[in-house]
Amino acid sequence: MARPDKEATVKELSEKFSSASATVLTEYRGLSVKALKDLRRSLGSDATYSITKNTLTILAAKDAGIEGLDDKLSGPTAIAFINGDVATVAKGLKNFAKENHSLVIKGGYMDGSVLDAGTVLKLADLESREVLLSKMAGAMKANLSKAVYLFAAPLNQAARVMGALQDAATANPSLLGSGGTTTAVEAAIEVEASIPAADAGDETPAEDATQ
Repeated sequence: MARPDKEATVKELSEKFSSASATVLTEYRGLSVKALKDLRRSLGSDATYSITKNTLTILAAKDAGIEGLDDKLSGPTAIAFINGDVATVAKGLKNFAKENHSLVIKGGYMDGSVLDAGTVLKLADLESREVLLSKMAGAMKANLSKAVYLFAAPLNQAARVMGALQDAATANPSLLGSGGTTTAVEAAIEVEASIPAADAGDETPAEDATQ
């Protein structure tokens, strides 16, 4: 490869390293052209799968400020530069490797850390970003419902609840600690539930307030 071509390749790889949210290094020795096409197709738009020369990849990684990959860059190397969901790509590579033993996961790089092969395989066991966001949305909706329940309560009832919550927090400050608002709301609901139902009748009806 001529020097200008090498420089262009290093620049391209460096840009891919810099823009990727994560990379997975693999050995592809023995994979047919068709198998490589199938692998690229299976990864879709979440990643680009590039066959690279180790010497140029080492230079590109250093240009991108990435260190620690040198010992993983031996033998025929192809890199998945991930721009989409990391767990989805890792799962795709893992599943492909099960059916095509010529594909070997050597390691990767993510969030400033070099990953060994085992860690990459663990990423494959994580739920996708969409699933995690869905679960998070469900949890937030549930806690929002609790907050609405609390704030929709009659003023006198809410005052009793917040007073009880203040007493509980004084005795146990962790209620308002790392759990933040979610913990506080949950605690308030629990406190409200613990107030005897008879207490609700202790208030003087509005029409009797002037008597």
